[in-house]
Amino acid sequence: MIPRRIAAAVLVAALFALGWWSGRDNGRGELYSNLDRFVEVLHKVDENYVTPVEPAPLMKGAVQGMLQTLDPYSQYLDRKDYGSLQEMTHGSFSGVGIEVGLRAHFPTVIAPIDGGPAQESGIRSGDAIVKVDGRSTADFTLDQVSNALRGPAGTHVLVTILREGEGERDIQLTRREIVVTSVPYAFVTTGGVGYVRIARFAEDTDTRLREALDRLRHDGAKSLVLDLRHNPGGLLDQAVDVAEHFVPSGAEIVSTRGRSATLNRRYYAHATAPETRWPMAVLVDEGSASASEIVAGALQDLDRALVVGRTSFGKGSVQNVFPLPGGQAAVKLTTALYYTPSGRSIHRRAHEAPVDPLGDDDDADEADDDADSAAVATAPRDTVARPEFHTAAGRRVLGGGGITPDVAVVPDTLGRLASEFERRNLALRFARRWKADHATAALPPASALWPELAPFLDAQGFHAAPDSLAAERDDFARIARREIARERGGPAAAARAALDDDPVFQRAAAALVRAKAPSEVFALAGAGDGPRAAPPRPRPRPAAAPATPRREPAVHRR
Repeated sequence: MIPRRIAAAVLVAALFALGWWSGRDNGRGELYSNLDRFVEVLHKVDENYVTPVEPAPLMKGAVQGMLQTLDPYSQYLDRKDYGSLQEMTHGSFSGVGIEVGLRAHFPTVIAPIDGGPAQESGIRSGDAIVKVDGRSTADFTLDQVSNALRGPAGTHVLVTILREGEGERDIQLTRREIVVTSVPYAFVTTGGVGYVRIARFAEDTDTRLREALDRLRHDGAKSLVLDLRHNPGGLLDQAVDVAEHFVPSGAEIVSTRGRSATLNRRYYAHATAPETRWPMAVLVDEGSASASEIVAGALQDLDRALVVGRTSFGKGSVQNVFPLPGGQAAVKLTTALYYTPSGRSIHRRAHEAPVDPLGDDDDADEADDDADSAAVATAPRDTVARPEFHTAAGRRVLGGGGITPDVAVVPDTLGRLASEFERRNLALRFARRWKADHATAALPPASALWPELAPFLDAQGFHAAPDSLAAERDDFARIARREIARERGGPAAAARAALDDDPVFQRAAAALVRAKAPSEVFALAGAGDGPRAAPPRPRPRPAAAPATPRREPAVHRR
């Protein structure tokens, strides 16, 4: 008791002294004018609260509350949080593998990490985490989300998710060491189209990308797809390094503007031998944030790459991490906004809604641009006025609200039954059985798998109405084919198999295989003067399928 009371008394005295000192400064006095009131409240709590209070957590709560009034990205990082941030930028941590933000009072999945427990269990971008181990997550802070989901490898956590159009679903996840490979795979596909997946922007991303590009050249790539979907961002300097691989030396990639003149900076490409001959496309979606948007925005503004997919997240602010004395804690503060080469900010402000170009409702380090941060609440789409800008060649692009693709494509979404098939790991079981029965056979087309897949489902007790099952048959087969490829060749083989039925990738590749020069891609894709929408592929649905009740209050649509 005595040490606690002494600590509290010292804290109160220090705050009184700070208030007296700051009050002498006429220029800053207004900022601290209410500090004495805070000190009085702290004193009353220490003297009169029903149980003794510890000063450290009390002050942490006060600091967190103060920073939450600024924006969702500014945070106080205690020793544990600071260590977690450093782990993420270095590439590994123990947890369930989810990038989480806040939306409509609930933690929401920005992107599941490739190969992590969450992705393997079928958790998707946009899923709201409404409970953790039975406890409601309403109004959780990001610190509370992180503390609830992370833990020693091998331990379990029960996550309750709410997906738009569906009810709540419990998913038990087993934590494990998550190794975040920033460039997990790269290979050449049909027609000489190179493919590189960048999962996040960590300290080794530039190095890994350089190695991947060298392999693609060796393997005969003639064009390139850079896949930034579900990439929540990372380090600003790595985003600049990635972009400069593809633009001429001296080209501006991004600029930052903040209150301090020292934060007004322009970043230029300095690569001595950039790859400027390949026609290029960049794939983005609502899980592409921060550093991903820097790269996509730069390549779009400089007419270097066709952007295909869905409108990105819209996180256009820069955070600096300021270590506090002692090195055991830090403050992460929003210090600037970044701007693409055309001068547009893509930052989505708190009152703005995500804008879907298809009109579809579904849905430390300097300048550490970390995207483990909050999204924004939704608002009616027609209240959002987005300024227009123009690329170097005069094509129209939009500012605010994320990177709008040049060609918008709705990806195929899994139906309820196929999602259940994947969530229950039945695809993995089928793949292992198929591999054992067909040791020397080539990977078959998805359409050839149903004769074996249908009796397997029946044997596993997976029963559904025949018309509902028939409507999702193609989804089942595609999932099974991907898992067979994974069993045979690992994650890269699974990714290659998935691209065969990926409408976003196929839309980009269709233009790339015909392009002889980078500038031809836009006309071939029908994106010469601004965003274009590609119609979604028709998907059969059972005529008598009942409508799923819409659950309104918990989460709003993106």
